[in-house]
Amino acid sequence: MTQSLRTLLAGLIDYAGLFPPAKLDMGKSAEAFARHLRGEHEFALGRFICPVSRLGELTKAASALMPGTFATSGYREYAESTRPWSISAILDGPLPDSFVESLDEIDAFNEHHSQEQNGLARIDTIELKVTRPDAIDEVLDELPEEVFPFFEFDMAQDCRGFVAALAGNADSGGAAAKLRCGGVKPEMIPSTEQVADALLALAAADVPFKATAGLHHPCRSVQNLTYEASPPRAVMHGFVNVFLGAALARAHRLERDAMLRVLGEEDPGAFGFTEVGASWRELSIDTASLAKVRETFALSYGSCSFDEPFEDLAKLGVL
Repeated sequence: MTQSLRTLLAGLIDYAGLFPPAKLDMGKSAEAFARHLRGEHEFALGRFICPVSRLGELTKAASALMPGTFATSGYREYAESTRPWSISAILDGPLPDSFVESLDEIDAFNEHHSQEQNGLARIDTIELKVTRPDAIDEVLDELPEEVFPFFEFDMAQDCRGFVAALAGNADSGGAAAKLRCGGVKPEMIPSTEQVADALLALAAADVPFKATAGLHHPCRSVQNLTYEASPPRAVMHGFVNVFLGAALARAHRLERDAMLRVLGEEDPGAFGFTEVGASWRELSIDTASLAKVRETFALSYGSCSFDEPFEDLAKLGVL
């Protein structure tokens, strides 16, 4: 693996095994996350994604798999060489009614899992949907500083108000956007225009983002949307298109037409990864700049499969 590809992938994939199309039960999801933490591609693994309403279930299923002194008996092979689990909690109740209650549940989870005998883990990010820009300020007024928020908004709307609200909170600890890039039905996949407009607005305002859904594959291509016997198929966005495109947007201040071309690229050979940098056709970014973009702007994406992205990269010959 070249250094630039490793830089693009570092901490890129948040594990969302609980969610469609995989939709594993909590026990299997926890075991998969623990296994990936000890695997060859551990460097690319980010957080375990869990709804707030299922945090108690996570504690019961995963405590013995988390690093710790007493709770790991019987699963010591998972825990001894791994880092404490990082958790991203999804607020799955209606705002604002469930917000304070959700924060209490997050505090209780963090307190419980700060002790080795309970398995070491911490919720340090939350994800929630908002339907109006001023809801962002309302949430941030109540949110403790130690929890970083990702706000999902509908990319079919004009995103500028949401981006402006996120940018306006940069001095108070910041907040980030969450872009939904797919789903289990073709109509759930946003257009390249919608993704491009959101990425360019976020880049111009210096607002970081994560993505979610529909990014199992490196390059834009026609794929199965579920794991059913006769699944629906559609053109899915590629995570290399989205994240290298975001990096190039920051490095070169891409115009909309160029951004659309990167996101719409379906030839894997158009992307290059060397020790010194990554490229799409005539545009390139050096590895150090790519690392900075990944740390400060293009943060991660949620995927219900951690294996599929690497299997596809191997098929493309870049691993």
